[in-house]
Amino acid sequence: MRLWLTLCAVSGFVAVAAGAFGAHGLASRIPPTDLSAFETGVQYHLIHTLALGLVAMASTHPTLPPLPVTVAGWAFVAGIVLFSGSLYFLGLTSSRALVLITPIGGVAFLLGWAALFWAAIRAPHP
Repeated sequence: MRLWLTLCAVSGFVAVAAGAFGAHGLASRIPPTDLSAFETGVQYHLIHTLALGLVAMASTHPTLPPLPVTVAGWAFVAGIVLFSGSLYFLGLTSSRALVLITPIGGVAFLLGWAALFWAAIRAPHP
């Protein structure tokens, strides 16, 4: 739980800082389409930060299998780095050099949610 809660806290801090920077530091300096991409990165970052909090709680649940919970956590981390990170890069540089990484991050998010589903259905019924 400690690892996931730590990653959740750090991720939340970075997501809020990125959101504030986008709203106050980038809004008047980059094209609206790039700002929109940056904001999408922040939105998905924040949502999946909360998912890391869910993973932290699930990691201590006595009936949930630990492997899919761990897979979910690392998939969410990978998704944040790849999906949100590539959109942050686009917003900050206007470069589309990392645009092909964005969907890989989206697949990582999907994998994380599927792994949580796997954990839920593998848990024994009370």
